[in-house]
Amino acid sequence: MRTIFAVLVLMLCSTHLAAENDNAAQLEDKARQLAAQLGMQLKARLQSAIESGGPASAIAVCNVAAPEIAAELSRDGWTVGRTSLKLRNPANRPDAWEQATLLAFEQQLASGVPVASLQNSTVESDAGETRYRFMKAIPVDGVCMACHGEVISEPVRAALAEKYPQDAATGYKPGELRGAFTMTKILAID
Repeated sequence: MRTIFAVLVLMLCSTHLAAENDNAAQLEDKARQLAAQLGMQLKARLQSAIESGGPASAIAVCNVAAPEIAAELSRDGWTVGRTSLKLRNPANRPDAWEQATLLAFEQQLASGVPVASLQNSTVESDAGETRYRFMKAIPVDGVCMACHGEVISEPVRAALAEKYPQDAATGYKPGELRGAFTMTKILAID
């Protein structure tokens, strides 16, 4: 009888763990999808702005369109955004977990891990709320260089000074870590 009971308990635990693993995989898939959507939509708008008005016009896209895109993607309990260790917009300041993740990304990048593969997730509980958190690294690429690179034109510098007087997000080289897309989903409220 004890053996049967033990087997039933193990089966129930295994089923529960499998369900948790499936749910975690679904959360990660959705978070990756949201990060990809934010990245693609932002990049498309930046490229369009640069083609029509030059690199300085891309600053308005980041200033206005990036938060709008993030807000549009923030639905069904998800909050979508961007953060960095070198801020351009103070509203994107990382919290403690995001900062620790960004520092870990930098260490992994320094050890040879490709920036495009860097991601992290966790489930945390705080103040009666359980949340799933996910971050995906943003690599510096060609479209980023005009506004975030080591050499920035005077019109771009002037636009940055106007929109972001506290800007610390320049001096990057291609392939470096610009920041990360960050997603949060509330799972439960106690």
